[in-house]
Amino acid sequence: MSEKELKMFDVDAQLDAAFGKEGTPERKAAEDRANAFFTGQIIEEARKKAKMTQAELAEKIGTNKSYISRVETGKTEPKVSTFYRIASALGLNVELTPAV
Repeated sequence: MSEKELKMFDVDAQLDAAFGKEGTPERKAAEDRANAFFTGQIIEEARKKAKMTQAELAEKIGTNKSYISRVETGKTEPKVSTFYRIASALGLNVELTPAV
């Protein structure tokens, strides 16, 4: 094996350098942005699987297409009540389980 194949990285050090140390406001903000983006991607994937446009989803939940776009790109996080309406419109169940 070459040296390049064996080179390992400390992921925590990489995250600290890019987003601040764990527990800092900078790191929390980065984690919040990542969670918003991830949630948006799940919604977008479910919407496409349901063969629904952003405009159709927006109409079903009583909002506008630009709001759905902002949610799907992680620029906006929906309120819990709106998240449940989105999930219902897409035929999804939301399940809360105890943290382990």
